[in-house]
Amino acid sequence: MTTVLTPPSRRVRPNRPGTPARRRPPLVTGAVALLLLLLALLGPQAAPHSPTAQLAAPFQQPGGEFLLGTDVLGRDVASRVLSGGRGIVLTALAGTAAAGAVGLTAGVLAAMVSRRLGDLLVRCVDALAVLPALLVVLVLAAGFPGSAAALVAAVALATAPFSTRVLRAAADPVLSSGYVEAAVARGDTRRAVLRHDVLPNIAGPALTDTALRLVASLHLTATAGFLGLGPGGAEPDWGRMVSENAPGATLAVAPFLAPALLLVLLSVCVGLLAGRLADTVGRGAA
Repeated sequence: MTTVLTPPSRRVRPNRPGTPARRRPPLVTGAVALLLLLLALLGPQAAPHSPTAQLAAPFQQPGGEFLLGTDVLGRDVASRVLSGGRGIVLTALAGTAAAGAVGLTAGVLAAMVSRRLGDLLVRCVDALAVLPALLVVLVLAAGFPGSAAALVAAVALATAPFSTRVLRAAADPVLSSGYVEAAVARGDTRRAVLRHDVLPNIAGPALTDTALRLVASLHLTATAGFLGLGPGGAEPDWGRMVSENAPGATLAVAPFLAPALLLVLLSVCVGLLAGRLADTVGRGAA
């Protein structure tokens, strides 16, 4: 059995006198992000009305039976807000997971093969990176209208090339380190080196990159909803709600503002967590 050897640069060193301690995890930001994710995933069970039923006059003011008023078609805004985040979050998570799997596989493979083959693989991946992310989403979503799988694939294709480069750069110094060379010298197979020596030592950068890609996936998924792409019909979507109710923002601000604020808060909180995670990983590697 191969033993995971930790390079000296990755060992946790105690704080020396006079050196600043590491910052604590952002508890408030994490709590807000968790609450927003729970709201998006579990919100449909708490909706007081059907999110697709026309119940009153359009743009009715908040109050009484409708806590946030009604939207452009007279549907309950509170019910649509509670039900409109699940699709965005699930699509972004699925796209991030797919992009992470592709980026990890391609990045580690490019690092483990010869330099020439690795460069060729990265150049092929770069062909996707030069395409605007929104263009990839538009082409796939328009080619497969109403398909959630097409939207997930578009998000993954738009973000995977960047993960490939990041993870290849993380795997290169690990593979050239002395403890990996020692594992190869004692007869460990490539699979054993990958499993016990490479993957554990790039887990930090991979996790950080995944968090950053999640932010990009949320932006792309919300933009697709704003443009009317992805699953259509009357099903609520925070991005589509902003687009639908923007013309009536002067009549009733809640149908437009509530989903917009939730999207901004979710993106900002996840982005702050990703940034803090990157800072923590960087400090741990120093």
